[in-house]
Amino acid sequence: MRILVFIGVFFVFLNCEDKQSRQKENNSSADSLTTSTLVERKKEPKKNQREYPKLNDKNAMEFFLQYDKKHKENKVRITTDFGTIDILLYDETKFHRANFIFLTKQGYFDNTQFYRIVNNFIIQGGSSDDIAIAEKRRKIGQYLLPTDTNRGFVHNRGAISMPSSAIENPYKLASPYQFFIVQQQGGAHHLDGDYTVFGRVTDGMDVVDKIASQETDGSEWPLKNIYIRKVEIIN
Repeated sequence: MRILVFIGVFFVFLNCEDKQSRQKENNSSADSLTTSTLVERKKEPKKNQREYPKLNDKNAMEFFLQYDKKHKENKVRITTDFGTIDILLYDETKFHRANFIFLTKQGYFDNTQFYRIVNNFIIQGGSSDDIAIAEKRRKIGQYLLPTDTNRGFVHNRGAISMPSSAIENPYKLASPYQFFIVQQQGGAHHLDGDYTVFGRVTDGMDVVDKIASQETDGSEWPLKNIYIRKVEIIN
Protein backbone atom coordinates (compact mmCIF):
# COMPACT_ATOMS: atom_id res chain seq x y z
CA MET A 1 0.00 0.00 0.00
CA ARG A 2 2.82 2.45 0.93
CA ILE A 3 4.43 1.68 -2.45
CA LEU A 4 1.20 2.56 -4.33
CA VAL A 5 0.84 5.81 -2.38
CA PHE A 6 4.47 6.72 -3.14
CA ILE A 7 4.01 5.98 -6.83
CA GLY A 8 0.84 8.15 -6.91
CA VAL A 9 2.64 11.08 -5.25
CA PHE A 10 5.54 10.67 -7.65
CA PHE A 11 3.26 10.96 -10.74
CA VAL A 12 1.44 13.96 -9.27
CA PHE A 13 4.82 15.67 -8.76
CA LEU A 14 5.86 14.92 -12.37
CA ASN A 15 2.57 16.32 -13.75
CA CYS A 16 2.97 19.57 -11.76
CA GLU A 17 6.53 19.97 -12.92
CA ASP A 18 5.51 19.31 -16.54
CA LYS A 19 2.74 21.97 -16.33
CA GLN A 20 5.20 24.54 -14.96
CA SER A 21 7.65 23.79 -17.78
CA ARG A 22 4.93 24.24 -20.41
CA GLN A 23 3.83 27.53 -18.84
CA LYS A 24 7.43 28.83 -18.92
CA GLU A 25 7.78 27.85 -22.57
CA ASN A 26 4.51 29.57 -23.48
CA ASN A 27 5.48 32.71 -21.56
CA SER A 28 8.90 32.68 -23.19
CA SER A 29 7.34 32.35 -26.68
CA ALA A 30 4.89 35.18 -25.97
CA ASP A 31 7.66 37.44 -24.68
CA SER A 32 9.78 36.65 -27.71
CA LEU A 33 6.93 37.41 -30.11
CA THR A 34 6.10 40.70 -28.38
CA THR A 35 9.73 41.85 -28.42
CA SER A 36 10.15 40.91 -32.08
CA THR A 37 6.97 42.76 -33.04
CA LEU A 38 8.09 45.87 -31.18
CA VAL A 39 11.46 45.84 -32.92
CA GLU A 40 9.81 45.48 -36.33
CA ARG A 41 7.46 48.39 -35.59
CA LYS A 42 10.36 50.61 -34.64
CA LYS A 43 12.05 49.91 -37.97
CA GLU A 44 9.01 50.87 -40.04
CA PRO A 45 9.53 54.31 -41.69
CA LYS A 46 6.85 56.93 -41.34
CA LYS A 47 4.64 57.10 -44.38
CA ASN A 48 4.36 60.30 -46.45
CA GLN A 49 7.25 61.93 -44.60
CA ARG A 50 8.85 64.73 -46.68
CA GLU A 51 12.60 65.11 -46.71
CA TYR A 52 12.29 68.77 -47.76
CA PRO A 53 9.60 71.39 -47.20
CA LYS A 54 7.10 72.27 -49.90
CA LEU A 55 8.58 75.39 -51.45
CA ASN A 56 6.87 78.73 -51.91
CA ASP A 57 7.87 82.37 -52.39
CA LYS A 58 8.28 82.83 -48.63
CA ASN A 59 10.64 79.96 -47.86
CA ALA A 60 12.43 79.20 -51.16
CA MET A 61 15.31 81.67 -50.84
CA GLU A 62 16.22 80.64 -47.30
CA PHE A 63 15.91 76.99 -48.30
CA PHE A 64 18.33 77.38 -51.22
CA LEU A 65 20.69 79.47 -49.10
CA GLN A 66 21.04 76.52 -46.72
CA TYR A 67 20.95 73.93 -49.51
CA ASP A 68 23.86 75.68 -51.24
CA LYS A 69 26.07 75.15 -48.18
CA LYS A 70 25.70 71.36 -48.23
CA HIS A 71 25.30 70.58 -51.93
CA LYS A 72 28.29 71.87 -53.88
CA GLU A 73 27.86 69.91 -57.11
CA ASN A 74 28.14 72.09 -60.22
CA LYS A 75 28.35 69.75 -63.22
CA VAL A 76 25.35 68.11 -64.86
CA ARG A 77 24.65 66.08 -67.98
CA ILE A 78 21.47 66.38 -70.01
CA THR A 79 20.67 63.24 -72.00
CA THR A 80 18.47 63.61 -75.07
CA ASP A 81 17.62 61.46 -78.10
CA PHE A 82 20.12 63.59 -80.05
CA GLY A 83 23.01 63.06 -77.62
CA THR A 84 24.27 64.51 -74.35
CA ILE A 85 24.92 68.09 -73.25
CA ASP A 86 27.34 68.71 -70.37
CA ILE A 87 26.91 71.89 -68.36
CA LEU A 88 28.96 73.71 -65.73
CA LEU A 89 26.86 75.67 -63.22
CA TYR A 90 28.38 78.82 -61.74
CA ASP A 91 29.02 78.93 -57.99
CA GLU A 92 28.59 82.72 -58.06
CA THR A 93 24.88 82.41 -58.93
CA LYS A 94 24.30 80.20 -55.92
CA PHE A 95 20.49 80.34 -55.71
CA HIS A 96 20.08 79.34 -59.34
CA ARG A 97 22.82 76.69 -59.12
CA ALA A 98 21.34 75.25 -55.92
CA ASN A 99 17.86 75.26 -57.47
CA PHE A 100 19.05 73.36 -60.55
CA ILE A 101 20.98 70.81 -58.47
CA PHE A 102 18.00 70.34 -56.14
CA LEU A 103 15.60 69.72 -59.03
CA THR A 104 18.11 67.36 -60.64
CA LYS A 105 18.36 65.31 -57.45
CA GLN A 106 14.58 65.24 -57.21
CA GLY A 107 14.43 63.80 -60.74
CA TYR A 108 12.26 66.68 -61.88
CA PHE A 109 13.82 67.20 -65.32
CA ASP A 110 13.61 63.54 -66.36
CA ASN A 111 11.09 63.17 -69.21
CA THR A 112 10.52 66.90 -69.59
CA GLN A 113 11.05 68.39 -73.05
CA PHE A 114 12.81 71.05 -75.05
CA TYR A 115 9.45 72.63 -75.80
CA ARG A 116 10.54 75.89 -77.45
CA ILE A 117 13.03 76.10 -80.33
CA VAL A 118 14.17 79.19 -82.20
CA ASN A 119 16.93 78.27 -84.62
CA ASN A 120 20.00 80.49 -84.35
CA PHE A 121 18.70 81.87 -81.05
CA ILE A 122 17.82 79.50 -78.18
CA ILE A 123 16.45 76.12 -77.19
CA GLN A 124 14.27 76.16 -74.07
CA GLY A 125 13.50 73.17 -71.86
CA GLY A 126 12.31 71.88 -68.51
CA SER A 127 8.58 71.74 -69.08
CA SER A 128 5.96 69.54 -70.73
CA ASP A 129 2.22 69.23 -71.16
CA ASP A 130 2.41 65.84 -69.45
CA ILE A 131 0.24 65.64 -66.31
CA ALA A 132 3.01 63.72 -64.50
CA ILE A 133 5.37 66.71 -64.84
CA ALA A 134 2.72 69.08 -63.48
CA GLU A 135 2.29 66.72 -60.53
CA LYS A 136 6.05 66.84 -59.85
CA ARG A 137 5.90 70.63 -59.72
CA ARG A 138 2.88 70.53 -57.43
CA LYS A 139 4.72 68.29 -54.95
CA ILE A 140 7.92 70.37 -54.98
CA GLY A 141 6.10 73.69 -54.69
CA GLN A 142 5.35 76.92 -56.52
CA TYR A 143 7.97 79.67 -56.24
CA LEU A 144 10.00 82.16 -58.30
CA LEU A 145 13.66 83.17 -58.17
CA PRO A 146 14.92 86.76 -58.38
CA THR A 147 17.29 87.72 -61.18
CA ASP A 148 21.01 87.71 -60.38
CA THR A 149 22.62 89.55 -63.27
CA ASN A 150 25.55 91.35 -61.63
CA ARG A 151 28.05 88.47 -61.64
CA GLY A 152 29.68 89.31 -64.95
CA PHE A 153 28.11 86.46 -66.92
CA VAL A 154 26.54 87.27 -70.29
CA HIS A 155 24.53 85.44 -72.91
CA ASN A 156 27.35 84.07 -75.04
CA ARG A 157 26.75 81.08 -77.27
CA GLY A 158 26.38 78.07 -74.96
CA ALA A 159 25.20 80.09 -71.95
CA ILE A 160 22.49 78.49 -69.82
CA SER A 161 20.01 81.00 -68.47
CA MET A 162 16.63 81.10 -66.75
CA PRO A 163 13.53 82.58 -68.41
CA SER A 164 11.05 84.85 -66.66
CA SER A 165 7.91 83.37 -65.24
CA ALA A 166 4.82 83.34 -67.42
CA ILE A 167 3.19 85.28 -64.58
CA GLU A 168 3.40 89.02 -65.22
CA ASN A 169 5.96 90.55 -62.85
CA PRO A 170 7.94 93.78 -63.17
CA TYR A 171 11.20 92.27 -61.89
CA LYS A 172 11.39 89.40 -64.40
CA LEU A 173 11.38 86.83 -61.60
CA ALA A 174 12.57 83.54 -63.00
CA SER A 175 10.62 80.33 -63.48
CA PRO A 176 12.76 77.81 -61.53
CA TYR A 177 11.61 74.76 -63.50
CA GLN A 178 12.73 76.01 -66.91
CA PHE A 179 15.99 76.99 -68.58
CA PHE A 180 17.27 77.95 -71.99
CA ILE A 181 20.56 77.49 -73.81
CA VAL A 182 21.83 80.19 -76.17
CA GLN A 183 22.51 78.65 -79.58
CA GLN A 184 23.03 81.85 -81.53
CA GLN A 185 26.45 82.42 -83.10
CA GLY A 186 27.97 85.46 -81.41
CA GLY A 187 25.57 85.18 -78.47
CA ALA A 188 22.28 86.87 -77.62
CA HIS A 189 23.48 89.88 -75.67
CA HIS A 190 20.20 91.78 -75.89
CA LEU A 191 19.14 89.41 -73.06
CA ASP A 192 21.96 90.56 -70.76
CA GLY A 193 20.74 92.28 -67.61
CA ASP A 194 17.24 90.83 -67.82
CA TYR A 195 17.87 87.11 -67.36
CA THR A 196 20.27 85.23 -65.09
CA VAL A 197 23.09 83.33 -66.79
CA PHE A 198 23.95 80.60 -64.30
CA GLY A 199 26.06 78.17 -66.33
CA ARG A 200 27.50 77.23 -69.71
CA VAL A 201 27.75 74.23 -71.99
CA THR A 202 31.16 72.56 -71.73
CA ASP A 203 30.47 69.76 -74.21
CA GLY A 204 27.63 69.02 -76.61
CA MET A 205 26.99 72.23 -78.53
CA ASP A 206 26.67 70.04 -81.63
CA VAL A 207 23.66 68.43 -79.89
CA VAL A 208 22.23 71.89 -79.14
CA ASP A 209 22.58 72.75 -82.85
CA LYS A 210 20.81 69.51 -83.87
CA ILE A 211 17.90 70.25 -81.55
CA ALA A 212 17.71 73.88 -82.74
CA SER A 213 17.42 72.71 -86.37
CA GLN A 214 14.23 70.69 -85.77
CA GLU A 215 11.00 71.82 -87.41
CA THR A 216 8.54 73.78 -85.31
CA ASP A 217 4.97 75.02 -85.54
CA GLY A 218 3.89 78.66 -85.44
CA SER A 219 4.33 78.85 -81.67
CA GLU A 220 7.95 77.61 -81.78
CA TRP A 221 6.94 74.20 -80.40
CA PRO A 222 8.80 71.34 -82.19
CA LEU A 223 6.60 69.22 -84.43
CA LYS A 224 8.13 66.10 -82.87
CA ASN A 225 8.59 65.95 -79.09
CA ILE A 226 12.20 66.36 -78.01
CA TYR A 227 12.54 64.68 -74.66
CA ILE A 228 15.07 65.30 -71.93
CA ARG A 229 15.46 61.67 -70.97
CA LYS A 230 17.57 62.34 -67.90
CA VAL A 231 19.51 65.05 -66.10
CA GLU A 232 22.22 63.78 -63.77
CA ILE A 233 25.12 65.10 -61.73
CA ILE A 234 28.59 64.22 -63.05
CA ASN A 235 32.11 64.64 -61.70
